[in-house]
Amino acid sequence: MRIAVDDLTKTYQIGTIEVTALERVTLHVDTAAFVVILGPSGCGKTTLLNMIGALDTPTSGTVSVGGVDVSAASRSERAAVRRQTVSFIFQTFNLFPALTAIENVQFGADAARQPEPVQRAAGALDQVGLADRHDHFPHQLSGGEQQRVAIARALATDNPVLLADEPTGELDFRTGVQILRVLEQQARAGMTVLVVTHNREISRVADRVIELSSGRIVSDGPPAGGRADIEDLQW
Repeated sequence: MRIAVDDLTKTYQIGTIEVTALERVTLHVDTAAFVVILGPSGCGKTTLLNMIGALDTPTSGTVSVGGVDVSAASRSERAAVRRQTVSFIFQTFNLFPALTAIENVQFGADAARQPEPVQRAAGALDQVGLADRHDHFPHQLSGGEQQRVAIARALATDNPVLLADEPTGELDFRTGVQILRVLEQQARAGMTVLVVTHNREISRVADRVIELSSGRIVSDGPPAGGRADIEDLQW
């Protein structure tokens, strides 16, 4: 599932001040890629992810996902892209407090209209190491476990593009490595995976690292020093 971002600019009006979140960003991502978008807080990483995921629209420029111009799409067309093409892992989890872990994950499968949603949800939870937490509510889970439920929900959709905003931010190192391994496996299986992070160490395992600063791409290529094995990471 190819992603094409061309000459993308996004500005916000805050009172009388115009803030530029992204400025003339151009990048193309091929199918089955594991890409890290790297940069400090406020550099435009999440804004870029929201544009690709059809959550927001650009001020100028274009964004195409799988041949669909999401920057010019209608609200219903953007909703279809979010339902059938892209899945999100949010830094803030966005779990439903009244639903159990497996029900939260099943919601993702149902929204994507996947067959056998209960079985799919159970398999996704098992994949992220929560086989014994199916019937727990979010308030009964640690922050790291809630993040893993959010990741399982994204996996259960089986959509071809996975957009992850700081997916290891609330996880301990051991669990973070486990999740990175799951994301890498999705890319190797044909999914296009984009991970936003400020953690340069995580970028070492990507196929490609796109670094942002003040809304602009400052570097784009393989990790410095070559791609590392996940087992070699330290943070």
